[in-house]
Amino acid sequence: MQNKLIIIILLLFSIKNFSQLTVNLESNSQYYVDDSKIKLAEKDAAQRFRTNNYLNASYKIKDLTFGAQLEAYEPEALLNYNPAFKKTNLGTYYINYSNEKTGIDATIGHFYEQFGSGLALRLWEDKQLGIANSLLGGRIKYTDPDQIITLKTLLGKQRSGFDLTDGLIGGLDAEIKLDSLMKMKMKTLRSSVGFTYVSKNEDNIMNTTYPKNVSVYGSRLKLEYKNFGLEFEYLYKTKDNIKQVTTLDPNNIFSGNAYYMNLSYSTNNFGIIANFRRLENFNLYSQRDQIGNIYNNAILNYLPALTKQFDYSLANIYVYQAQPQLTFLSQKKAGEIGSQFDIFYKIKKGTFFGGSYGTDLSLNISNWYGLKGKYRSYINNQNDYEAEFLKLGEKYYSDQSLDIRTRLKENWKIALVFINQYYNTYRTEETTGQVRAQTVVLDNIYKFSKSSLKIELQHQWADGYHGNWLAGLAEYNLKKHWSIFINDLYNYDNPEKEKQIHYYTGGLVFRKNSTRIQASYGRQRGGLLCVGGVCRFVPESAGFSLGISANY
Repeated sequence: MQNKLIIIILLLFSIKNFSQLTVNLESNSQYYVDDSKIKLAEKDAAQRFRTNNYLNASYKIKDLTFGAQLEAYEPEALLNYNPAFKKTNLGTYYINYSNEKTGIDATIGHFYEQFGSGLALRLWEDKQLGIANSLLGGRIKYTDPDQIITLKTLLGKQRSGFDLTDGLIGGLDAEIKLDSLMKMKMKTLRSSVGFTYVSKNEDNIMNTTYPKNVSVYGSRLKLEYKNFGLEFEYLYKTKDNIKQVTTLDPNNIFSGNAYYMNLSYSTNNFGIIANFRRLENFNLYSQRDQIGNIYNNAILNYLPALTKQFDYSLANIYVYQAQPQLTFLSQKKAGEIGSQFDIFYKIKKGTFFGGSYGTDLSLNISNWYGLKGKYRSYINNQNDYEAEFLKLGEKYYSDQSLDIRTRLKENWKIALVFINQYYNTYRTEETTGQVRAQTVVLDNIYKFSKSSLKIELQHQWADGYHGNWLAGLAEYNLKKHWSIFINDLYNYDNPEKEKQIHYYTGGLVFRKNSTRIQASYGRQRGGLLCVGGVCRFVPESAGFSLGISANY
């Protein structure tokens, strides 16, 4: 450990001597305590102080970039992170060659990549979610001088903590700009097509009934004409075993598919975006026994929930997660089908509703269902099913929200948000029941000459599960560098009186240039923490937190 700390210090001091050296530091620490309402689980109480630390350094010389990320989870990682993240070691390292004249971008070592929308392949890192699913191997990207054709190829094994998963991952992706290829002279039309192939090769020493190779084939189309846009993507996954709760099913092997479409239209003061997606048995992991794990470990494709990503705490109590899996247990389901609509409109200033500064309106509608189908079981533990293409099954989730934002004065911004949600807990959490919740939010930001004050009030009415909530936030930003905040979520109507808890947090933030330090104390509500539609479960806890981030 001492040797690793010396390396870190030397890297930081080297910044002054090498202008091409970039260093990023991020550290998140927590000391968990037991208070009158919240206590750690017995298995976690043995280690109350935990930290996640990341030091990323890259050095560029001409067309070459050398990079590495040192990670330390000492003495243990924060609660409910993947157990594969432990102790201190190099998490990633790479050498990249990039030359614009030749159009070649090549990497040896760890790398991140995305094909199309990510339905077939997305390798990315999100420290808050505990996702770090890079490949260790090689990747080459080529773009021709006219930037008409882009080709990508890659091969490697996926990271899992400081180890690698069993599957060997290969991929090819091509994108062609049709308007440029055919030398169309219409400046208002842009079009492209793309083709994707991803392969997972995994030896089956324990069970020869598992397919050794699972592949995904995909194609996509993108059109832009004046104010209109269209994206369409179709993918097919070859047969693979499914997982029933925690057990791989050697008797049932099925293929899968995915459809995705995005339509958009926009003008200066109006815009609409419509998304449609259908997933049927379409999760993809680099190691078979990791299918459906709660840590997003070994996941290869990107399946975010296509719903409104709310900024407010009470609206994120009932959050939807994509349901791509096939199962034949008591909850027979084969995937999901649904849509999302976002409508934006700006009311001009000087009108009755626009006021002196104009008013921004945002309407969102999301509806998600299971696939309607027939399921059959046989004596030899084999199963079969037929899912109808566009027919809707049981409703999983829906939300409708209206967001109104304007200025009452030059220095006073206000937002009023109304949210209506339906949440099928039986299907999404595999428990019982369903919830209908309505949330209202009043958000104010008032700017003084050298400071600002944010006041946020929320209330949620729910006909079941947790019952009603009340929440409030106050944040005072002093000059450029300091902020102080306090917030509270109060579950005052929980049907179980011992769970009628104040989840309060108070803290201080310091910012200067690229450095940010935050210290706080409070309680964490248990549930799903989501970023960009991808979630991880966080347990209920209380204690002190310290977060540090800096760029050099």
